[in-house]
Amino acid sequence: MSELTTVARPYAKAAFDYAVENKVITQWQEMLAFAAEVASDDTMKNILSSAMAADKLAELFNNVCGEQLDQQGQNLMKLLAENGRLQALPDIAQLFNEYKAEFDKEIDVEVTSAIKLSKKQKDSIGASLEKRLARKVKLNCNVDADIVAGVIIKAGDTVIDGSVSSKLERLSDALQS
Repeated sequence: MSELTTVARPYAKAAFDYAVENKVITQWQEMLAFAAEVASDDTMKNILSSAMAADKLAELFNNVCGEQLDQQGQNLMKLLAENGRLQALPDIAQLFNEYKAEFDKEIDVEVTSAIKLSKKQKDSIGASLEKRLARKVKLNCNVDADIVAGVIIKAGDTVIDGSVSSKLERLSDALQS
């Protein structure tokens, strides 16, 4: 994440709390994702960093977003413009997604293996991780032949390294010391 994360956090939290309270989490996730894409556009970045008045900037931004934003979404964009925070929209959207994943008790897990995993292997790993992490698990599987055999699993701050290459590396370190 960028340096704007600290700035983005209270806005993302307020937006998420509002979305939960009004049962519009998916709608807000889509609105913020769209607004973040608009804010990430090179032309829009130049406009956002210009000396344009906040009300004109908010009006322009809301016009560009059009019907993708409801009235509350437009109000958020006005607030962000008034506070000079429209550049933080990509971070706000990302934090909102993290809050949603936490709310839904979901976690993205990176699984790296030496060969492509079968559906049965993926299901087994997914079930074991769901039990261990007490969350719904979404597996993102990658293949890296350099790990020789086994898997490396990354779930948030947790890393489970069951690869042969790391075991060989630890054995080599032990033999050299």
